[in-house]
This record gives sequence, structure tokens and C-alpha cells, in this order.
Amino acid sequence: VMAVLNENDPGASLKRVEFVGPQVGEELAVDGATALILVVIGIMIYLALRFEWKFSVAAICANMHDCVLVVGVFALFQWEFSLPVLAAVLAVLGYSVNESVIIFDRVREHFKKMRRTPTVEVINSAITATISRTVITHSSTLAMTLCMFFFGGPALHYFALALTIGICFGIYSSIFVAAAIAMYLGVKREDLVHAVKKDEVEELVP
Repeated sequence: VMAVLNENDPGASLKRVEFVGPQVGEELAVDGATALILVVIGIMIYLALRFEWKFSVAAICANMHDCVLVVGVFALFQWEFSLPVLAAVLAVLGYSVNESVIIFDRVREHFKKMRRTPTVEVINSAITATISRTVITHSSTLAMTLCMFFFGGPALHYFALALTIGICFGIYSSIFVAAAIAMYLGVKREDLVHAVKKDEVEELVP
């Protein structure tokens, strides 16, 4: 290879040599898939306990949407997929979950306040209340990842690139995808706000 390069460009030089054997590549794939599955299971359990299983499924669908798009972009352009990129994908998953939790918490809060309002309007109101925060936080994080991309050097190039792609997709998925899937699954006020029993009301009234 170097002989052919030197024929076209005598100044060509070999900087380094790296080799990833089939065993190492297989270990990377297995360990990456295992880590992703464990993270997804942990997130689903947490959201199911804190909110409701419909929110858990909705959040995982929206967050996996971000991760699949990041991996798809890397596959489309044939970019190197290494351990730092895998770490970036897992970071995108955790970051997207954080935004989904904020929106779901606001949905629950609005269900308590807007008791006679239809579910669609409650979810729309919750998204409207959080959209400015979501855009601001994603934009500030995006600025940081762009700094890593342009000034971090070759070691952080693909890591920062994967984070940048994931954050760009996460801006709309956390706002429009997660809540929409929860609504499609039929989330309602009774799932989050339990009705007060008559006996409990009588105890509260002197």
C-alpha cells in the first residue's frame, strides 16, 4: 500500500498501524449489545415505578429512535464505530431519558391541575410548558459537543460527532415522539392521579 502511495505522492508517510481482529470485533459487538440491553431494562423499570408502564414504553421507543438514527448515520457514511462511539450512543440514551422524564413529570402535574381537560390538551400543555427549557438545554449541550468536535482532536472526533447527531435528533424526539407514543398507548388521568375514596374524604372533612 505504501509503495502505491509513494508512487503518487513521495511525501506520504505511515503514521500508525491498527488491527482489530475478528475476536476483538465480536467482543465489542457483544459487550455493546449487552450494555445497551441492560441500560434499556434499567430505564424501563425506573420509569414504570416512577410513572406508569405506558410512559416507560413511550420513553424507550423515543430514546431508541435516537440511538438507531445515530448508528444509522454512521453506517450510511461508513464512519468508524468504536468504543468511544458506543459510549456516546449510551450517553445519548441517558440524555434523552432525562428530557422525557421532565416532560412526563409535567404531564402528571398538569393532570392534577387540569382535572376536566381532555388528555390531548393536557399533554399539549405540558409540552408547551417545557419546550423552551428543552431547546435551551439541548442547544447548550450541542455547543459543548461542537467544541469537542472542532477542538478535541482525532481522539474525540467520532465521539463528539455521535453526541452531536444524537442531540440534534433528541431535540424533537423528546418533545414530539415520547408524549405522542404515550398518548397513542392510551395514557389517562387515572393512570397517574388516583381518585380519592369517599371514606378518605369523610376523614378529611371535620
